[in-house]
Amino acid sequence: MSAIYLDQLATQRTQWLNLRQSLIAGNVSNANTPGFAAKDLPPFSTVLAQTQVAMTATDPMHIAPTPADYAPPQAADEDGANSTLSGNSVNMEGEMMKLGEIGRDASTVNAIKKIYHQMMLSALK
Repeated sequence: MSAIYLDQLATQRTQWLNLRQSLIAGNVSNANTPGFAAKDLPPFSTVLAQTQVAMTATDPMHIAPTPADYAPPQAADEDGANSTLSGNSVNMEGEMMKLGEIGRDASTVNAIKKIYHQMMLSALK
């Protein structure tokens, strides 16, 4: 049985959320480090727009995607417009809001996965 696109998309979203959460946590932990530049990922919609949907290779003769097609998103430094005198650009209120957003998004993805799993089980009965 091959992987289903919705399940793969939910898994990619979860991986993106995990990576973003670790970057935000790093920002929070370095909030008092002089010269630290806050990092964040581009929005998932941007990452999704760059991903091309291709046919599933069901035969060994089909063209398979390259490893570059599955490259993880790269972190980017946030703009330094809000940097302090020490050169630190971490805004704690903004970082806490991002963490709350990540939590809500993760709950939504998990709920979608659960409903999808229940639907598949119902179809198999």
